[in-house]
Amino acid sequence: MLADSSGENLKIQDLASIFKCLFEVSESAVLQWGAAEPIYLPSDSYCSFNRVIARDDYFASALHELSHWCIAGAERRRLVDYGYWYEPDGRSHEQQRLFEQVEVKPQALEWMLSQACGLRFRVSADNLNGEIGDFSNFKDKIFEQLNTYFRDGLPERADMLCRALAKHYGRESYLYPQFFLREVI
Repeated sequence: MLADSSGENLKIQDLASIFKCLFEVSESAVLQWGAAEPIYLPSDSYCSFNRVIARDDYFASALHELSHWCIAGAERRRLVDYGYWYEPDGRSHEQQRLFEQVEVKPQALEWMLSQACGLRFRVSADNLNGEIGDFSNFKDKIFEQLNTYFRDGLPERADMLCRALAKHYGRESYLYPQFFLREVI
């Protein structure tokens, strides 16, 4: 369990409840947790709901998976894990660069969602047993994307979730650019 900047414990159950209120009816989507690895599963003959499934009960994992869901278009939300290529931990340098290309937008959104909850955001290279190398360029691209979101706006579902989390955690003022300093990532 994580604590926000005020020391209040953040519970994944609260996050799931907020997500459910926003998207269960309109998108048939729910947030679940407890998996060894996160995954997105669209509805199928076994389950009538689209499931965003976070690792264990990690709040940050849930925020990251929700970021992917908020960005994925309707076609991608019909595919397991949005149809993305994923090479597991232990990626080569070239594989890591491909991974980073598809992670810029979700991690920029995750940064916003984290701030809305009062959490410090940390960039994830997600490659503990592989080649990370200098990923300052990756961090720069995430920061550029964050600025693009502020300039052009968030996708609708991302905006709804970000605002709902900020309201729930009393952090509406943290949705403004001046609270996102480059050096924090």
